[in-house]
Amino acid sequence: MSATDRWILSRLNSTVAEVDALYEDYQFAKLSDALFHFAWDEVFDWYVELSKTTFMAGGEPAKVSGRVLGEVLDVTLKLLHPIVPFVTETLWTTLTGGESIVIAEWPEDSGFRDAPAEKEIGTLQQVITEVRRFRNDQGLQPGQRVPARLTLDGTALAPHEAAIRQLLRLQPEGDTFTATATLPVGGATVALDLSGTIDIAAERKRLAKDLAAAEKEKAQATAKLGNEAFLAKAPDNVVDKIRGRLSKADEDIQRIKAQLDGLPEA
Repeated sequence: MSATDRWILSRLNSTVAEVDALYEDYQFAKLSDALFHFAWDEVFDWYVELSKTTFMAGGEPAKVSGRVLGEVLDVTLKLLHPIVPFVTETLWTTLTGGESIVIAEWPEDSGFRDAPAEKEIGTLQQVITEVRRFRNDQGLQPGQRVPARLTLDGTALAPHEAAIRQLLRLQPEGDTFTATATLPVGGATVALDLSGTIDIAAERKRLAKDLAAAEKEKAQATAKLGNEAFLAKAPDNVVDKIRGRLSKADEDIQRIKAQLDGLPEA
């Protein structure tokens, strides 16, 4: 079973446990929100998209992912049924051939959790999101294919190269490949050849602006954390939030500087 399959099953069981508790407490708004984000953000936005290369390749991995997807859809429809009865009844009976979702067994949390798989897929999501943001900033069309060199050796992302290329529309580098932008993210490096499609001067200007904003955020957070009077009065959750802002600012600064270093001279 792939890390992608283990990740979604781990997230599924966590969602079952969360939603069960919310049903018990009659917190319908919160459980609706939890189910919406699980179905939309995790199942369809990520699991289905990441599994497309597996399904296209066929074989035993595709069969396993098919069974996992079936389980995820079955459980999700059951969890949704009390708040979306008619649609889930139609979908469930059509997909399963069962008599009625009303008399189907209610899902239970099996206790399965896979923290390493969740971390691995989280890193994969980070890489894909960052490269998509970069493509969008450059005005590239979503379906426009770009030559790319992926450096994934020694990372947990190596098995996901096909999915990364598929989702980001990255084609093999070819003999004439020249890296015009390098994005270090998630321990991996994505080098892109955007010859003729990227304005180097404009990209440097944009990154410089982002760097200045990140450095300002770091300075503000550092000043607050260095203020003994503030620390003595501020609640712990506020202090933790500022520490988180400082950590993120440090990460942003390192990332942006690496991107600037990876750009050719204008």
